[in-house]
Amino acid sequence: MTNSDQLFSRLHNQRLSSTRFEKPVDVVRWLGAVQAQDFNAAKWALALRMRQATDVIVEEAFNNGEILRTHVMRPTWHFVAPEDIRWLLQLTAPRVNLRAGPNYRKFELDTAVFKRSNKIFAKALEGGKHLTRPALRSMLDADGIDVTDPVRLAHILLRAELDGVICSGPRIGKQFTYALLEERAPASKILERDEALVELTQRYFRSHGPATLQDFVWWSGLTVEDARRGMAQVGTPRSSRTKPSPTSAHLLPAFDEYFVAYKDREVAAGSLSTWDVLGPTFIIDGIAAGRWKRTNSGNIELNASRALKKSEKLALKEAVDRYSTFIS
Repeated sequence: MTNSDQLFSRLHNQRLSSTRFEKPVDVVRWLGAVQAQDFNAAKWALALRMRQATDVIVEEAFNNGEILRTHVMRPTWHFVAPEDIRWLLQLTAPRVNLRAGPNYRKFELDTAVFKRSNKIFAKALEGGKHLTRPALRSMLDADGIDVTDPVRLAHILLRAELDGVICSGPRIGKQFTYALLEERAPASKILERDEALVELTQRYFRSHGPATLQDFVWWSGLTVEDARRGMAQVGTPRSSRTKPSPTSAHLLPAFDEYFVAYKDREVAAGSLSTWDVLGPTFIIDGIAAGRWKRTNSGNIELNASRALKKSEKLALKEAVDRYSTFIS
C-alpha cells in the first residue's frame, strides 16, 4: 500500500472524508474512544465526523450523559459511550493504574485511602447529584483526607474513575462535575476480558486502519502480548483506497485521533514535526500543511507550512467556514 493509499484509507475509516454520523455518540462508538483532555478540542473532533453539528449540540450530548468523559486506556481523559464504559475500564484500568503507580506512592495513596475516598464520593453523589472538584475536595478534607496538593487530589479522583465509582456529570457553566457511574451509565455492558479485547481491537482497526501493532499498543495502553492476541483473533480488516475528490481539507483540533492514535505519525506529518501535529493542524488530502488557531477576535488564523495551490486554498476556506458554523 502506498503512502497515498494509506492516508486516503485513514481519512475514510476515521470518517473525515466519509462523514455520515448524526449524533456525537455515534462517532464515539465508531472510534472506540476519543482523547478528550482538551474538552473544547474534543468536541470539535466529534463534530468533524458528523453531518452537521454545532458546539451547542455536542455540549448538550455531554451534559445529557449521551457521551461520558473519564480516564481510560491511557492516563488521560477520553470520551466514551455509556454502554462501553465498564468493559473499557475493566480491560484498560489496570494498565493506567500501573502507570500512575509512582505518583500513588509519591503521595502516599494506598488501598486504604482509596477505599475511604471512594466511599465519600459514593455517599456524596448518590441520588443523581453532580458535584464539582472543589466540592468533592471539601468533603475529602472534612473527612481528614489530605488534599492540600492538587496533584494528590487529582490522583484520588483518577483512581475513583478507574475503580468505576465516578465519571463525568453535566457541566455547571464552565465547571466540570462528577457523577456516580452506576447512575450515569446503568445499562453499560459487561464483557469477559477476551471479549473486551476483541471488541477494542475490532473498533480500533476498523476506524483507524491501516495501523500497526505498535500503533494499537500506543492507542490502547495494552501490553504488546494482549495487542497481538487481539489482532490474531480479529485479523487484518480491509481498508478503503478511494481517493477523495476534489481536494479535501480539514481543520483538526489538538490531539485529534487522526494523529494522536498512532505511534508513528510520519506518513501524515508533511513538513511539520510529529510533535507539532498534536496541536491544531490543518490537513490537505490527509497530509499536514500547516497550523491554525482561533484569535481573540474570533477569526481563524492559518499558518501554512508550504505554498498552497488555488484548489487547496478553496478547500481550506470551506474547512474554515465549517468550523465557523460549529462555533456560531
